[in-house]
Amino acid sequence: MSQSGNSIPAASVAVFRDGRVLLALRARPRLWSLPGGRIEPGETAERAALRELREEVGVEAEIVAPAGVREAVWRDRNGTAVARFRIEAFAARWRAGEPTTGAEAIEVRWVDPDKVGDLETTEGLAEIVATARRLVG
Repeated sequence: MSQSGNSIPAASVAVFRDGRVLLALRARPRLWSLPGGRIEPGETAERAALRELREEVGVEAEIVAPAGVREAVWRDRNGTAVARFRIEAFAARWRAGEPTTGAEAIEVRWVDPDKVGDLETTEGLAEIVATARRLVG
């Protein structure tokens, strides 16, 4: 885990377009999740979420509201915990851009929020998506 044992600050965003949420399949760990990543020094969680969305999948969005906070532990291939993240998730509406894959997101797709539970996802994702869906309206 991180040397101090503290969580690494991170942000993610549940972007909705035409009633569907944008999910990204990560290369490591190989799970579906929301686009997002580490919060850089001096950056707000909201800005980090939008920056990561743009960098990771090429999409622009407008944040509506916070959708929750989750702790996530990333493990290596042997199951050993290597890092712990504190992820601030946001609900947002799509504004521009078609999602593309890259180094972090090896697949992207718009998913019916009711089907998120059918995928292999990061822990607590379905609950965050449900909250974000209510906030976006």
